[in-house]
Amino acid sequence: MPKRILCFGDSNTYGYIPTGGRYDAHTRWPMRMQEALGEGFTVIEEGFNGRTCVFDDPVEGGYKSGVQYLPPCIMSHNPLDAVLIMLGTNDTKVRFGMTPMTIGQSMMQLVRTAKQYAVDEQGRASRVYIVAPPLILDNLMQTRHAECFGEQAMAVSRGLAREYRRISKLMRCDFFDAGPFAEVSPLDAVHMTAQGHIRLGEALADKMREALK
Repeated sequence: MPKRILCFGDSNTYGYIPTGGRYDAHTRWPMRMQEALGEGFTVIEEGFNGRTCVFDDPVEGGYKSGVQYLPPCIMSHNPLDAVLIMLGTNDTKVRFGMTPMTIGQSMMQLVRTAKQYAVDEQGRASRVYIVAPPLILDNLMQTRHAECFGEQAMAVSRGLAREYRRISKLMRCDFFDAGPFAEVSPLDAVHMTAQGHIRLGEALADKMREALK
């Protein structure tokens, strides 16, 4: 049976284009990872625009809480060899008032949930990866997302990789920093470029090939 990998995230996993719309399947990082891995692997996309770690959004509407949706999502896709969780960007929005530490605590809930529900073909616990999301760019306040995210979002975003690395050690799960690979577009300071998707997908393919061999 192919190794099965679930990619659980927000609009940067969905493949949202900074100017609107969605990147095609040859560009989006989960599908680019699938192409790079080839036969013997099945990559499952579960990206949703606006998804947070634990909040339903009072402005954008319901169904945004990752921790609420993750259990049925995992159970519908089991067996899984790995669960990759790339969330936290939307949690930096000014209306949530979060810090890197409190977003990290929220991520801990997601990891606990994944460990509880995700199993491989032999019934063993799946590998869980916290993936630190790409950084929000310094030109955020000159983009259309300025008022939604707020000036503090840039600093909070910069603190996530460090906090997630710490959390991964506490939770005894794996960690991957998307930042060095996932180029973000200056058009909106939040969403990845096509090249960013391609590089991230190929980097994670290398990681998964080694981890799941």
